[in-house]
Amino acid sequence: MKKAIIILNMGGANSFDDVEVFLRNMFNDKHIINIQSDLIRSIIANLIIWSRATQSKKNLELLGGKSPLLSNTKKLLKKLNRKERVEMVMRYTEPFADDVLEKLQKDGIKKLILFPLYPQYSTTTTLSSFEQIINKIFELNWNEVSISTIPPYFNDKRFLKMTADSILTKVSNQTDNHLIFSAHSLPQKIIDSGDPYLEQIEKQVNSLSKLLPKFKSINLAFQSKLGPVKWLEPSLETKLQEFKGENVVIYPISFIIDNVETDFELNIEYREIAKNIGIKNYTVIKTLNDSEDFVKFIFDRCSE
Repeated sequence: MKKAIIILNMGGANSFDDVEVFLRNMFNDKHIINIQSDLIRSIIANLIIWSRATQSKKNLELLGGKSPLLSNTKKLLKKLNRKERVEMVMRYTEPFADDVLEKLQKDGIKKLILFPLYPQYSTTTTLSSFEQIINKIFELNWNEVSISTIPPYFNDKRFLKMTADSILTKVSNQTDNHLIFSAHSLPQKIIDSGDPYLEQIEKQVNSLSKLLPKFKSINLAFQSKLGPVKWLEPSLETKLQEFKGENVVIYPISFIIDNVETDFELNIEYREIAKNIGIKNYTVIKTLNDSEDFVKFIFDRCSE
């Protein structure tokens, strides 16, 4: 049986022109803006684009004019394709599900394995990506294909060890550093509606704490808040205030591939905030990206 693995992620602007595309697609997603009316959601999306596009382009300029997500994912894809047929689908920017699935259907693929590059499950990420794939398969009348999905792996022992090892290789002296796991925030109302993201993040931090016992402290904070509604707390900026004169290590726990949130927000924006607070040393650890251990992990999970 001809099969293919599809790795799933949100996507990012690959040029200045893509900024509006990314924002429009993201904020028209019913799982992001949880409003039933498509018209009202579209109006809100346009307001967000109007308020954020210019600043987003300025931020992107500091990263060379594009999000690092696509190039980092292509490196991972190249390694994966040494062994299996693997494609990537981004939720809000190219490559879109439409083009990738049409190609796979023409190539006679009979089995799809969906591997989300989100360790934790959320309706805003995992469910949204899965639905996009499944809806397109129905549109294509692709009845002969079977689909399997990889469940959340945030607490998988191998995944936890990879994460802990990637931190330890970059931190020579744990006892002199405070560790902050920074997670992408969500509106509190999404969690209150039953989304398991926060619970899974907290379980993962607890598990990692047992593998990293020598840090002065281990903390959880949230980044990327948008708008006036209540979001998950504490914010990373608030948490950083506790460590004036100390050494701080940041690990982006909700990301696997480095992107604008890691390379700009954490490594540039929050670095400046940390400097103004008076933090002694501020270190951001890279995500797993295309590490050989993660490549093997993907294949192992897809063959189980």
